[in-house]
Amino acid sequence: MTKSKENEKLAGKFFEVEDYGRDNQLSSGLATTHEQASDNYMEGTVDGMMEENVHSSEKMPKKHK
Repeated sequence: MTKSKENEKLAGKFFEVEDYGRDNQLSSGLATTHEQASDNYMEGTVDGMMEENVHSSEKMPKKHK
């Protein structure tokens, strides 16, 4: 396989649940990135604020229970 074809194959790779169990650098990187993105999505922002309106830069505090 030529270098160009190999690069195209790698560029088209998407995360799969099986990547958590695979033992290669690409799958490990995809699994780590997926975990980080999922954590960030579930936790929100670092400053603990939530956006009230996506079209505005104003923020509102999180509701505490």
